[in-house]
Amino acid sequence: MGGGGVLIIYLSLFTDTAQSRAQGINLLFFLPVALFSVIRYSHKNLIVWKTAVPLAVLGIVGTIAGSFLCGKFDNTILAKMFGVLLCIMGGVSLFSRFEKE
Repeated sequence: MGGGGVLIIYLSLFTDTAQSRAQGINLLFFLPVALFSVIRYSHKNLIVWKTAVPLAVLGIVGTIAGSFLCGKFDNTILAKMFGVLLCIMGGVSLFSRFEKE
């Protein structure tokens, strides 16, 4: 789990910020870091643009669709969905470690 997941949890639990707003704030923090990373990796020729551009377009479409859907859910349901996602990610991470060993 990266810093974005921690930020969402912190904002939701400790500052009483709505889940949808916490996710939006997380995206605002992520954008400058992502832009810097793209510039840095691009200068090192580590980006395969033929793969990256279609994935970026799909990511933008998914973000727009997700933000629209996010407004349709109650914050308690959204928080539970986020918790389930974190549990799934934790389980996948845990069991993938056992497979590698």
